[in-house]
Amino acid sequence: MGDGRAVVISGIGAITPVGIGRETTWRNLLAGRSGVGPVTTFDTDGLPTRIAAEVKGFNPSAYLEAKRVRRTARFSQFAIAAAREAVADSKLEIDTGNATRIGVVVNAAVAGFDMVEKATRGLVSVPDPVTPNSYFVPSSLTNMPACEIAIDLGVHGPVNASALACASGLYALLDARRMILAGEADVVVCGGTDAAITPTMFAGLAAMGALSERNDDPTGASRPFSADRDGFVFGEGAVIMVVESAEHAVQRGAVPYATVEGGALTCDAFHISAPDPQGRYATEAISQAVGRAGVSLSDIDYICAHGTSTAANDRTETRAIRAALGGAADRIPVSSPKSMVGHLIGAAGALGAMVCALAIRDCIVPPTINLNAPDPECDLDYVPDAARPVPVRVAMANAFGFGGQNCVAIFSSLG
Repeated sequence: MGDGRAVVISGIGAITPVGIGRETTWRNLLAGRSGVGPVTTFDTDGLPTRIAAEVKGFNPSAYLEAKRVRRTARFSQFAIAAAREAVADSKLEIDTGNATRIGVVVNAAVAGFDMVEKATRGLVSVPDPVTPNSYFVPSSLTNMPACEIAIDLGVHGPVNASALACASGLYALLDARRMILAGEADVVVCGGTDAAITPTMFAGLAAMGALSERNDDPTGASRPFSADRDGFVFGEGAVIMVVESAEHAVQRGAVPYATVEGGALTCDAFHISAPDPQGRYATEAISQAVGRAGVSLSDIDYICAHGTSTAANDRTETRAIRAALGGAADRIPVSSPKSMVGHLIGAAGALGAMVCALAIRDCIVPPTINLNAPDPECDLDYVPDAARPVPVRVAMANAFGFGGQNCVAIFSSLG
C-alpha cells in the first residue's frame, strides 16, 4: 500500500445538504446533524413526501459569472464549486505545461432532470408556451459537469462521464484510478454530482414507494438499518476529488489524504430497481474489491455503507457484508452518512469515498443517526448516534444502484 504506482487522493471538495465545503460537511457529519427539511423549491401539496435533503445557502454567482449561471444546470454548478475547492485543497497548479496531462471524470445519475422538467413545463404551459433557451440541451447532458469543470480549470486531458445510477460517484474514482495507472493522465479531477429535487421526480419516486413519508419529522426521516425505516430521503450535492499517482504527488509536494487501493463493479442482473435479495453480486463486488486491493479481511477498519434507509437495500447490504467478510464483519464499524444527508444519488458514492478518506485522516468515523430500533436482520455495528474514534488504516465504501449496479472501493492510509 502507498507505493510509487499507487493512486492517492490529494484534494477534496464538497457541496452537500450539511455544508458548503469539505470541512463544514465533515464537522456536521461527525456531529450527527441532519440536513433534511421541508422542500423549499416547489409546492409539495398533494404529494405523499414533502421533505428532502436540499443544499442550503449555495449561491452559484459566488463561483460563476452571470452568463455561466444562466447556461449551467444546478448539478454542474455544484460540481464546479466542489472541483474548485478540491483543486485548491490539493495545491495543484495548472498551466500549459501540464494541462494535457490532467483529466476529468465526473459522473451523474439523474443529470439535468431539473432543466428537462422546467423546459417541458414551459412548452406545455397554457395559454403562453415558453420556448427553451439555447443552452437547454447541452446544459442538461450527463457529461456537462465534467466538461464545464474542464473549461473552468483549462485542462485538456481525457474527460469522461458515465451513469451507474447511485453507484456513479464512487465508480468515478475507480475510472480515474485506471486512467492514471494506464498512463493516460497524471492527475484526474473526479467524483459525482446530482441535483434533481423536482415535482416529477418526487411523484415518480412516490409511485415506486421509495421515499420516506415522515414529513412531520424531517430530521428523523432517514433511518438506515432501523426497523421503522420507511424509505430514503432524496438529496442533492456534489463531491469532487483530485487523484494522482503517489509519485506525482510526492514530486510536487502534495500531502495526500489516502490511497485508492482498488475496487470492483458487478451487476445483479435481477431487476431494474430492486436488489438481488441474497446480495450475491454485492457480495462478489466486496470480495473482488478486497482481493484487488491486496488487503486482508483483518485489515478493514471501517465500512461506509450505501445504507439508503429502504427495507430491501439495508438488509441486502448487511447480508452481502456478512457473506463477503465472514466473522470479520462483527468487529468492523459500519455507518451510513445518508442518515444525515439523504441520498445524493450520483454524488452518494463520492461522498462515501470522502468519508473514508477523512476517517483515515482523523481516525474517527461518523455515526448512523436515527437508529432507534435496529432491524433484527441488520445486525452489524452501525455506530449509532455518535461519532466514534477508530484508528482507521483501511476503509471500504459501498455504492449500489438501480439496475443492480454494485460498486465497492477500498482506501488506505499512506503509511
